[in-house]
Amino acid sequence: MKAGSLYIDGGARGNPGPAGAGGVLFDSANKKIGEFKKYLGETTNNQAEYQGLILGLKLARENKITKLSIFMDSELIVKQVRGEYKVKNEGLKPLFEKVMKLLSKFSKYKITHILRGRNKLADALVNEAIDTKK
Repeated sequence: MKAGSLYIDGGARGNPGPAGAGGVLFDSANKKIGEFKKYLGETTNNQAEYQGLILGLKLARENKITKLSIFMDSELIVKQVRGEYKVKNEGLKPLFEKVMKLLSKFSKYKITHILRGRNKLADALVNEAIDTKK
């Protein structure tokens, strides 16, 4: 079993507005093994957060991670994935379903809400993606 930690962020300037997603993947020794940033075009903050999570889960799978700790500063997304909140927004439902399908491929996962200050690397990648539109 290969363990990893994933820090994810997504954001939009304006809501909706130009948006990006970013994330950083670490192995069990806390060594960075991957990162991504992606410009998402015009979307909402919550859609960008979900898209970031989808991209991060794919990165973890590509790196053969089977046991994953996920950290996000979006309390809404964390609580929806944990089943504490229902997904009522029609625009988020397909993204939520995609996340749950990807999560089912991990032998074990945990998703945790963290304060924005503990998510600086992923946040910086989001801003780079929006600034460069890449």
